[in-house]
Amino acid sequence: MIDDAWLESALAAARPQAMGALLRYFRDLDAAEEAFQEACLRALQRWPQEGPPRSPAAWLIQVGRNAELDQVRRRARNRELPSEELLSNLEDAEAALAVGLAASHYRDDILRLLFICCHPDLPATQQIAVALRIVCGLSVEQIARAFLVSESAMEQRITRAKRRVASADVPFETPGAPERAERLAAVAAMIYLIFNEGYSANSGEAPLRAPFCDEAIRLARLLLRLFQDEPEIMGLLALFLLQHARAAARLDAEGGIVLLEDQDRSLWNAQLIAEGLALIDKAVRHRRRGPYQVQAAIAALHAQAARPEDTDWVQIDLLYAALETLQPSPVVTLNRAVAVSKVRGPAAALEMIEPLAPRLGHYFHFFGVKGALLLQLGRKEEARVAFDQAIALANTAAEAAHIRMHLDRLIQESAARGDAEDSRQITHGRESC
Repeated sequence: MIDDAWLESALAAARPQAMGALLRYFRDLDAAEEAFQEACLRALQRWPQEGPPRSPAAWLIQVGRNAELDQVRRRARNRELPSEELLSNLEDAEAALAVGLAASHYRDDILRLLFICCHPDLPATQQIAVALRIVCGLSVEQIARAFLVSESAMEQRITRAKRRVASADVPFETPGAPERAERLAAVAAMIYLIFNEGYSANSGEAPLRAPFCDEAIRLARLLLRLFQDEPEIMGLLALFLLQHARAAARLDAEGGIVLLEDQDRSLWNAQLIAEGLALIDKAVRHRRRGPYQVQAAIAALHAQAARPEDTDWVQIDLLYAALETLQPSPVVTLNRAVAVSKVRGPAAALEMIEPLAPRLGHYFHFFGVKGALLLQLGRKEEARVAFDQAIALANTAAEAAHIRMHLDRLIQESAARGDAEDSRQITHGRESC
């Protein structure tokens, strides 16, 4: 029996492969998207009754291709169809479909699709946004959240990007070596955001969004095979592996967030950690430092700590300082503040994040960190206000529940001291959320 969750997950996982092949066939983004959507509709009708195909991606490619060709024929009415050479490079496409589409062929299609979406005619932010929409099928809301912009602004950005791709006469061929090197940074950034979209999923979404992490890791491995001496791609893959290694410990049985310092480290995947550590070690030996390598080095320090108290926060603080230089952003500074609070105390960390308020006033984690620091300093009413703001901005139920846990703790502490007024104020604040 196929349930809705399995169907959604299977279609999302097959999307990059199917879109890559359909784009190669039709050489038009809109046509490829229409073909994929039609194939998904037919899959939703047929798979629950007939059972899933052996290869969902191959099924979607073949059905999508035939459906779009029917549309072309209907639109053409009595006109003769263009030659097959103009529609596609059928020689390799149909031959592969006939024998079941080898995995290596899928990978080439995906990489070609990634490089086309990251065409240099598009600004970097548009490259990444349109690739997330077309390659991964993320909603505009999901992409806007990843970029910390409004949904309407992201909708406009994606529309402009697709229009420019359509009008740019983009060659739908795998780019040569010079073009691939030129677009590597944009492709790596896009894969990074794909991973984050899966990694940030809450308990209800995690089973469905887990393929994003797996897909990002697979794409990063593929990219590393093409650019074997590029330390930043080594760092990118190492970062994914080290973070994904903690997946089993990040949520409790009820779907609540388990902070790093509270996680059961026996649940961490030792094999992924070992591979990630080896990769970052290899990358560092190239002596060409970049943001992904620094982030992977931070993740490596966490992974190497047998207990929370063994964490080398001094080194983590220094690495975040390096990251602020390489890739300055308020989010990086916010993350560094956590390390600073461990090394120099919560007052120093609070002083660091206060100037970030104008730029992170809509960011859940800013108020979560601020509330935690205020709580450590004993400024409970200010902490309650910050936690209230965090809950109002929470993206998931798990995030909101985690902040409520802090508020519950404040109430319990106040009640234990018999501070009726403090407890009343805090309770009122929580109930107003």
